[in-house]
Amino acid sequence: MTEALTELATHIELKRPDCVLGWSIDNDELTVEVALANIAGLVEFLKNDPTCKFSTLVDITAIDWPERPKRFDVVYHFLSMYQNHRIRLKAALREDEMVPSITAVHPSANWFEREVFDMFGILFSGHPDLRRLLTDYGFRGHPLRKDFPTTGYTEVRYDETLKRVVYEPVKLVQEYRQFDFMSPWEGAEYILPGDEKGEEAKG
Repeated sequence: MTEALTELATHIELKRPDCVLGWSIDNDELTVEVALANIAGLVEFLKNDPTCKFSTLVDITAIDWPERPKRFDVVYHFLSMYQNHRIRLKAALREDEMVPSITAVHPSANWFEREVFDMFGILFSGHPDLRRLLTDYGFRGHPLRKDFPTTGYTEVRYDETLKRVVYEPVKLVQEYRQFDFMSPWEGAEYILPGDEKGEEAKG
């Protein structure tokens, strides 16, 4: 498998040196680092090239690295049912950069790109309808960014008096508790009925 993936990576690198920044194979999975500006061109090549034939877009997601100047990685997964191969494309971008949409090549990218926009705040240039997908209208922030608070910013409830849904700032009724992740049975200073049998067996 590794030999076949190496040949595939070498083929892609030779054919599209303008797109490929580097590649690696880990756990029998090929990952190709791609220049952000050329992502759409490489995706089209991977779909149409007879050696590749990556006709199925499996997923688009992102990774947030807040400490990096290029804060995000946008990650694409493709499947070639013709060649029985999978490939992962990864493109790094700054927070103020936009990613070229691949909806013209893979129409199924529409909702994937909307989800990445909604969860991470990454913009896709050329997308036909870039709106939030999973969160509500008026939602503030992007929940999968590492700096997004676990409690969110607002809470939603139905108000019986107003007879409508209302948004309110999050109010915690108690401070977060500190958990030691110890089992309820660990550290107990008493013996439960039946435990003495285990001690007898050890002796």
